[in-house]
Amino acid sequence: MMSVSQSRFGSVASVRTLLTALLAMSIWVLATGPGAGQTTPLSKLDTDQPIEITADSLEVKQDQNIAIFRGNVDALQGEMRLRADQLTVHYRSSENSEAGVNAISRIDAEGSVFLASSQETAQGDVGVYDVENGLITLTQNVVLTRGENVIRGNRLLLNLVTGQSVVDGGVGATRSGGRVRSLFVPKR
Repeated sequence: MMSVSQSRFGSVASVRTLLTALLAMSIWVLATGPGAGQTTPLSKLDTDQPIEITADSLEVKQDQNIAIFRGNVDALQGEMRLRADQLTVHYRSSENSEAGVNAISRIDAEGSVFLASSQETAQGDVGVYDVENGLITLTQNVVLTRGENVIRGNRLLLNLVTGQSVVDGGVGATRSGGRVRSLFVPKR
């Protein structure tokens, strides 16, 4: 005869597995807080650092205030690295900027977008980095990893100022099937 707890929640092993996954997720979330070590998760990077961009080619459209970097594009800001096939940098011209120099306001990334810090990686097909507000959005086939833990979805919203991140399945998700899928591997 099956007990009430077994009929409602499945076997004891299933409950243990669920509790282990929840514990692993809690440890992952707590590890991103202050004092978690010398490494920094993507959601807590310093957005005031300068941005250095290298690429195979650069096209500047001065009248549109954009610069298009193509081929093996690599952008560094402090501990954050952004790689993509193409980056389109939107900037404010010097007459509109408080600092009197061209300032980057947004970066659009296309093709094999890869974002990394010393603790985490995130990838997707398309990315937008709202530099002024410290917000990064990755869409289409998003994969967020930390160690062996993996979260898949169709959109990642990453707030570099508050440290909050949200993954959702989104409409039109391909690999994730419209749902967020997570794998949390407990320490053994």
